[in-house]
Amino acid sequence: MEQKLKELQQEALQKVDQAEDLKQLNEVRVAYLGKKGPITEVLRGMGKLSPEERPKMGALANEVRESISSKIEAKQAELEEAAIQKQLEEQSIDVTLPGRPIYSGNHHPLTRVVEEVEDLFISMGYTIAEGPEVEQDYYNFEALNLPKDHPARDMQDTFYITEEILMRTHTSPVQARTMKKHQGKGPVKIICPGKVYRRDHDDATHSHQFMQIEGLVVDENIRMSDLKGTLEVFAKKMFGEDREIRLRPSFFPFTEPSVEVDVSCFSCGGKGCSICKKTGWIEMLGAGMVHPNVLEMAGFDSKKYTGFAFGIGVERIAMLRYGIDDIRHLYANDIRFLKQFSRVEK
Repeated sequence: MEQKLKELQQEALQKVDQAEDLKQLNEVRVAYLGKKGPITEVLRGMGKLSPEERPKMGALANEVRESISSKIEAKQAELEEAAIQKQLEEQSIDVTLPGRPIYSGNHHPLTRVVEEVEDLFISMGYTIAEGPEVEQDYYNFEALNLPKDHPARDMQDTFYITEEILMRTHTSPVQARTMKKHQGKGPVKIICPGKVYRRDHDDATHSHQFMQIEGLVVDENIRMSDLKGTLEVFAKKMFGEDREIRLRPSFFPFTEPSVEVDVSCFSCGGKGCSICKKTGWIEMLGAGMVHPNVLEMAGFDSKKYTGFAFGIGVERIAMLRYGIDDIRHLYANDIRFLKQFSRVEK
């Protein structure tokens, strides 16, 4: 058996030296070190040896296997290096060729608006709140003073999944959920950006999916003047320091009183142009004082706490700021359109 092992060792080492590529080398490894190789066959006969001879043959067998394995590893490294050198010789590289340009991405105009609004309100002490886009009817409507039979529900054509589950029609449900978490204790000071969904026909100014940023402040002694001051800061930050706002009476079920907020036209300065339809004002958002019913349903004492809320359309701001004439451009993923905003400063 000892003689057989030494013969196999010499034979294997010789074939390793003769291997011309990695494929042949692997064939030698399998042939001699594999489970069906001759060395394994010899070792299977060790059971016939005496107890004194078995350790000696075992040590010899390990020595033979180790020598063959070491030889194969060395040969493999040699062949791999040779293959690299051959490739370098056959494939020349022209280092004078210009490199391929690396195109950098940039923020989507909607992302720009959302981040700028978030930065503004965070600097004013607000926090960011989020909620589910697939919402319960209770939080989307009932907790906002819109019971099942309320006619104002018709103002928002809704995507219903079941009778009680729907795609949220505004981000106001986040306000309701946040107030409920506070368990009737103020202050609450949040903005909640996110996608909303309504059954609307897509055209230049409407989309079945769009984005809103809603703001909410609830605390003691919150007044309409606080709301106006906040919105004035917002308008000046987004559209210029010389902007003015005006409040017009309106109706929203979850605020009382409710107002529509207009911003003086940043294009003509209030003189009248095509952007403001010759009025000098641009309708911007809806707002109002939080309805006492909404406060009570969230667990707040409406005699102690008051608050204001506002809702901003992100697409509307982006279209006005960047001169976009069709809301569908914002969702078409046209690279030619998006590239324009790599040069737009926030």
